[in-house]
Amino acid sequence: MIAFQNVFKIYNSHSVALEDIAFQVSPGEFISLVGRSGAGKSTVIRLLIGEEKPTKGRIFFGQYEVNKLTDRELPAFRRHVGVVFQDFRLLPMKSAYENVAFALEVAGRPQREISDLVPQVLDMVGLGDKGKNFPHELSGGEKQRVAIARAMVHRPEVIIADEPTGNLDPFHTMEIINLLLKINQLGTTLVLATHNKDIVNGLNKRVITLDHGRIIRDEEKGKYILV
Repeated sequence: MIAFQNVFKIYNSHSVALEDIAFQVSPGEFISLVGRSGAGKSTVIRLLIGEEKPTKGRIFFGQYEVNKLTDRELPAFRRHVGVVFQDFRLLPMKSAYENVAFALEVAGRPQREISDLVPQVLDMVGLGDKGKNFPHELSGGEKQRVAIARAMVHRPEVIIADEPTGNLDPFHTMEIINLLLKINQLGTTLVLATHNKDIVNGLNKRVITLDHGRIIRDEEKGKYILV
């Protein structure tokens, strides 16, 4: 489903973000992308969703060759990918329902479909009774659940979670990880970028470790070993 083939990202002679990155992710996998700050995790994610282009190499997502997509082609491609960020990125003046609905509205989906889908995904993330609440009325864990619902509403093949628990306490961290595991069990591929050792070591899933822009380990049931 996802393939990085000998990917380099070089900003200048003093800044090599990724060097000869190669890996594949199969449909339905749950992988953790780990490494210290600056190791290259966020660069991998930006390249995967087409926010940046590699200096060299090829990136595939299903039938798409991501590095060759034009600006006009990117919106259709991104409906196959849901992204969850550390800082939630919710619209403060919209309710939980409206934040999720907005993702469908900008894609031009009909109102009837929006009215059907939004309550379904809010129920799935355990917020069926919070649709009218605004972000300032929600806990950090609830905000992240809204963000996950927004990412899921297009029914993407892949969810990319970039440090999704970075702003959460341990209790809400486990809530979010358990929700991501549930989504994965329903068939969605999960790519989790994190520096949280406890999360990774508790998952017993595949771990790709980055260090200074290179993959130094790729283990099927890996652990986060500090480098």
